[in-house]
Amino acid sequence: MADSTKPYLMLGLPKGSLEESTLALFKQAGYPVVKSSRSYRPSFDDPALDGRFVRAQEIARYVEHGFFDCGLTGYDWVVENNADVVEVCDLVYSRASNVQSRWVICVPEASDVHSVKDLQGKRIATELVATTRRFLESQGVSADVEFSWGATEVKVPDLADAIVDLTETGSSIKANKLRIVDTILKTNTKLIANKKAWADPQKRAKIESIAMMLQSALTAKHLVGLKFNLPREKLDAVVEKLPALRNPTISPLTNEKWIAVETIIDSSAARDIIPALKAHLAEGIIEYPLNKVVY
Repeated sequence: MADSTKPYLMLGLPKGSLEESTLALFKQAGYPVVKSSRSYRPSFDDPALDGRFVRAQEIARYVEHGFFDCGLTGYDWVVENNADVVEVCDLVYSRASNVQSRWVICVPEASDVHSVKDLQGKRIATELVATTRRFLESQGVSADVEFSWGATEVKVPDLADAIVDLTETGSSIKANKLRIVDTILKTNTKLIANKKAWADPQKRAKIESIAMMLQSALTAKHLVGLKFNLPREKLDAVVEKLPALRNPTISPLTNEKWIAVETIIDSSAARDIIPALKAHLAEGIIEYPLNKVVY
């Protein structure tokens, strides 16, 4: 048994574009992280945790080699590094949205490349070199794939015939007058673990607890709580309109003709449901945010 006063779990956190959204997620999950602008070592209020900030591209490798017991990185970098790690859970979030991202092959709008086969003998710039090469090989295509240090979208057509770049909405691709030829990989953030750490009961239990809390915080982002008082005779009509997680909680009031109802709904549905509740004579309607939802 590890000394409870000393950290026993080393955690890798992504430095760069995912950093702020990751810190916000950890805070909502109950693990506030304190860092200074010049430090790569986070401070946790949980004595079991220690960690480092490193680039997401490197975390999978460090987890595989055992420097980190677990870490957060994109599935794309697990694939790119061919890392032999445990994929604990998906955490679908990024700096801009909560949807999966895609690595896509792009060419200029006027390019004569319309399929992957048309890339035969072409030059392709990307940060995801190994994955791109494996994808092209699977399609029977031989091309020159070179590493891009950034600003990849500006390299066509002068420096490359095509690029493989990451996109969430496709808006930047359209803004740069590019066209998507194919998707080579869908990706999102994952919590991954070192296999030896995962085999340690104490470390695995801690990693699973962190995973549950992070997932519950992400789930709560899309939901709100709703409670209100309602004439008992209106219950059946109102329950039909409530997309509750399961069944709404219904409690009696001192006035037997009225009941209290509480449920959880998608936050985007509140704008339609609240007026409908009012039309059914509901009173004391309260919408409130949620920090965590555990299924």
